[in-house]
Amino acid sequence: QVQLLERGGGRVQAGGSLRISCEYSRRAFGNAALGWFRSAPGKEREFVASIGSTGDETSYSDSVKGRFTISRDNAENTLYLQMNSLEPDDTAVYVCAAGILEGRSRTLKPMYWGQGTQVTVSS
Repeated sequence: QVQLLERGGGRVQAGGSLRISCEYSRRAFGNAALGWFRSAPGKEREFVASIGSTGDETSYSDSVKGRFTISRDNAENTLYLQMNSLEPDDTAVYVCAAGILEGRSRTLKPMYWGQGTQVTVSS
């Protein structure tokens, strides 16, 4: 059974915005940290953003900081990623993940993965 399901991917022009979401199982991940990773063509999967179980702790990769915003609505069992000022280099399959935050840096350790949603940014 699917427990992490991404939605909202699509194609936008550079400079545009897109909001993607990830529906999750409340029983499985309601108390879990969540995050987004992305896999671009020819590149390794990279961390994008993470958020704590209550939505209070957020972290971003330097490449998206100031442009992307991660949030979650536990009442709706949904994780969001608001992407603004999109660039062609943001083109990737975006995958949501559930896990835990570790250490003083509160780094997300992903333990469960969704299947991903394609985001394409044209120049």
